[in-house]
Amino acid sequence: MNWARGDMELPEVGKVPPGHKKTSPGKSGRALITAVALMVGWLSGCGAARPSKYYQLTVPADAGAIEKTDAVPVRLLLGGLMTSHLYREDRIVYGNGPEQLGTYEYQRWAEPPAEMIQEVLLRELRATGHYRAVHMRRSNVTGDFAIRGRLYDFKEVDGGTMSTRVTLELEMRDLKTGATVWNHYYTHDEPATGKDVPAIVAALDKNVQRGVKEFVESLDQYFASHPIK
Repeated sequence: MNWARGDMELPEVGKVPPGHKKTSPGKSGRALITAVALMVGWLSGCGAARPSKYYQLTVPADAGAIEKTDAVPVRLLLGGLMTSHLYREDRIVYGNGPEQLGTYEYQRWAEPPAEMIQEVLLRELRATGHYRAVHMRRSNVTGDFAIRGRLYDFKEVDGGTMSTRVTLELEMRDLKTGATVWNHYYTHDEPATGKDVPAIVAALDKNVQRGVKEFVESLDQYFASHPIK
């Protein structure tokens, strides 16, 4: 629509066009706020948030205080895993090339990966019944050996084939002498059966279970070759 230059001129201040009632500034402001609020509410309803999905690792049944007759007479204390802030949060991490990492927005872990892996390891060590006791390390719990570690990788790897990578290192310290007496390093790429997130989660779970069993077997070998008197 074309406007004549005269049509663009503003009316004189204080004058009201014929047939219109003069509105107070307060009422106009309130009307504008109401209109904006209604518009925001309408837009919010149109763009409903996408629901998040949560996943967890398979945790072995807790054997509790069950102990075999040939159990090693030691108490193991399992400490937390040091790791990147990415693995202390609940986002599922993927690798985009050798140097870049990203996270899924709506696909998440039920707990941070470092805590889930610690729980899997604790339950697996207890379930073997090979040790007098296995506890999380806390200030009010005493023990003979302390296990701690570092989680380096827990992610989807996008390469020629879709896979997952878990890299974890554990070490055990004799609490009487303060010496590190055992350590084990694990890294493995587990192929995924598909490209969707559930397939990635299943591959990460399988990778962790494989690594934990390897740690447990290595620890058994240590105590078999270093009998406790």
